[in-house]
Amino acid sequence: MKVLGVFTFTCLLFQTACLDSKTAAEDSPYTEQKLNSDLGENKDSDLDPVKEPMKEPGEKEPLNTELESKQTESHDVQPTPNPMKQPMKEPGEKEPLNTELKSKQTESHDVQPTPKTGSQPKRDSKHKSSKVSDEDFLGTAQCQDQKYTRWSCSKVFCPPWRRCIAGQCVCKMPYKCPRQKISACTLDGTVYYSMCQANAIACRTKRPIFSHFSTSCKAEDKVDVTMYSVDEDSDSTNVVEIKTKFGKMPVCGNGWNMAAANVVCRSVKGVENGAEAVSNITYALDEDTELPKCMRVRCTGSELSLAECTIYDPESIKTGVGALKCYEEPPGECKKFLCANGKCLINGKPCNGVDDCGDNSDEMCCQKCRGKAFLCKSGVCIPQHAIKDGIRDCLGGEDELDEPKETKTLGTDNKKKEPFSDPMSEIKEIRSSAESQLECGVPNMEYVFKQEDIATSHQRRKRLVGGEEALPTQIQWQVAIQDEGSIHCGGAYLGGCWVLTAAHCVRPKPKSFRIKFSLWKKHRKQSTTDSIPVKNIIIHHEYNPQTYANDIALVQMEELNLSDKCMEDNPAVRAVCVPWSTQQFQPNNTCTISGWGRDKEGISAATLKWANVTIIGDCLNYYKDRFLPGMECAGDLQGKVDSCQGDSGGPLVCTDASGLSYVWGIVSWGDKCGEPNHPGVYTKVAHYFDWIRSNTGWPAVTKFNQ
Repeated sequence: MKVLGVFTFTCLLFQTACLDSKTAAEDSPYTEQKLNSDLGENKDSDLDPVKEPMKEPGEKEPLNTELESKQTESHDVQPTPNPMKQPMKEPGEKEPLNTELKSKQTESHDVQPTPKTGSQPKRDSKHKSSKVSDEDFLGTAQCQDQKYTRWSCSKVFCPPWRRCIAGQCVCKMPYKCPRQKISACTLDGTVYYSMCQANAIACRTKRPIFSHFSTSCKAEDKVDVTMYSVDEDSDSTNVVEIKTKFGKMPVCGNGWNMAAANVVCRSVKGVENGAEAVSNITYALDEDTELPKCMRVRCTGSELSLAECTIYDPESIKTGVGALKCYEEPPGECKKFLCANGKCLINGKPCNGVDDCGDNSDEMCCQKCRGKAFLCKSGVCIPQHAIKDGIRDCLGGEDELDEPKETKTLGTDNKKKEPFSDPMSEIKEIRSSAESQLECGVPNMEYVFKQEDIATSHQRRKRLVGGEEALPTQIQWQVAIQDEGSIHCGGAYLGGCWVLTAAHCVRPKPKSFRIKFSLWKKHRKQSTTDSIPVKNIIIHHEYNPQTYANDIALVQMEELNLSDKCMEDNPAVRAVCVPWSTQQFQPNNTCTISGWGRDKEGISAATLKWANVTIIGDCLNYYKDRFLPGMECAGDLQGKVDSCQGDSGGPLVCTDASGLSYVWGIVSWGDKCGEPNHPGVYTKVAHYFDWIRSNTGWPAVTKFNQ
């Protein structure tokens, strides 16, 4: 019995030893396999580029260690060899200190270095985020079919060296660029009075001209950009270097992204579609070696060379240097986002605020933005650093609004760093100067009403088709069009000597009409009322009185004697802005109508009235084939608010986020005034922006995109 017990105990010891040996043998291969698996599935994720392997319970965190990241499949990066690289450890061997970091290539957003240490991420959240598709961010297919790019001025603003014509940003004549305080030095030694002038020339040749700003342009200060391959046997990954008056140094990895890489590949390598991938490569240096300097750049992606980007003063390399791989057409069909320029977005993601495509088409049709990018109401994603930078990027100016204190997370960098070259400062100066030439869309709130003008204002305001009576000088761009002594139509004052109205309100007999400003009571003038004779009437050449197609007309007033003005300055009169883009206001936006029309019982209004209406996006459902291009619906589908007969030609005015008011529509026609499911139909003014500008010949007909 005693022998049997000893034998059993010996067998148990032998079995336990076998199990321990097996566990130890499998421990290292499991860790390596787990790491490779994690990196592989993170390849298309928006999250941290490196995940740490799962630690066994009780295993201690290694001190100051860093992971060597895995290269992506399509654009392998060969980082600087690490002389201190250690062979694989046996189980139980301690982790060496100060292991060198090698960065994994990231996608199109700003490249961030791999974190040195960190807690184990939650696997569930990682798996969930990696399944987010582009469709969750992209807008409608109808918008994408339009192939909008950065030069589509119906969605974005043109730079100062371009102007908006027929919905596209076209090259401006160089002489139209204003002179600036600091000269623009060019690559061939020519000196221009502004970067705008240099870029207006480059816009036509499509070759970079601008080098840097200086009061004295010296050849040795010329900005030049080069690339060198990390691997002598392969040209797949290149480090970018920039030469300035500080000498030649690499571009910093901090802030390096696909927008900047696209600029480099186009200008240096001549690759039209820019870069395929970007990466952040770290330097392998001894502890006692001082880190070399680099220069940080920030580009929009539209630049012809890196010199046109914002370039910051040299700083120590802290997060590596920027590297890239230029674009190569992938074989077969593109299964990722296809840019308007034909580029397949292999490693980028749309709607992240970064120009991954090279033409910004990946940011033009979005319903929401990734990360900290900002969504404009027109469906365009802009980068975080563009918020509150003093330059209006969103059509409505919502990117420049002050935010509540509790939500102030956007905006420019908190730590202001002095730029070596800052083209954005010139753009800001030119934009501000041009936009201040015309004061439109802002009523004069400082005007004090005269007592005789408000003698009846204490009376109870009557509701007329959902509207209410206006104050004497409340709607300062509203005009009345008097025809042979009678007022049947209204109009909108555009500034100068021009009034906008409906084509069916006028006829080509200028002497029969007069324009009345600051009219409150229809049949009684007030102290601020002006009456101006008409010089010319321009009716749209394709106006159809049967269908009300192109129901729009311009009225030109007569100038005063020996003056280019049509009336003396009137504190109760202000111009309304002309919209240039059909994207400026969207369905469900609330706007205002005004006029002296009749109510649904046919009773004429003696006092100017106004009402709020909502833009309706599916008007084809209500009017079928009668609803034509260039028309807009607005009102209340319940029939509570509407414009009626007598309001014709009056303005439908919408106000953007910055407080500017635009004449979005002109009262045109409608059925069954004030009845449900019969919204009013308006001429959509933005549809006729180029027609208005070509006929008025007024370069400042709109506040923006001149």
